[in-house]
Amino acid sequence: MLTASIAIVAIYGWLVFLTDYYLLVLKLTGFIAIAGVFGILGWIGYTLATTPPPKPIEEIEKEIEEELKKLEVETKKTSEQSQT
Repeated sequence: MLTASIAIVAIYGWLVFLTDYYLLVLKLTGFIAIAGVFGILGWIGYTLATTPPPKPIEEIEKEIEEELKKLEVETKKTSEQSQT
């Protein structure tokens, strides 16, 4: 990865400073940078818009209480069966 990075930087520098294609290279670089940033922002916006909101805490507490009651009933049944 290190050698590939160094090679890409060297090639980019050569294209920008030592060839006649510098305007095209700079335009492509700018376009890719802007498209990447706004593509990520669009993805974040889409994710925020399509993710459902979390349940209210009260609802979660009720579910936990119901599960605890079920466990207590099962524990009582098990202990009564083991005593007989």
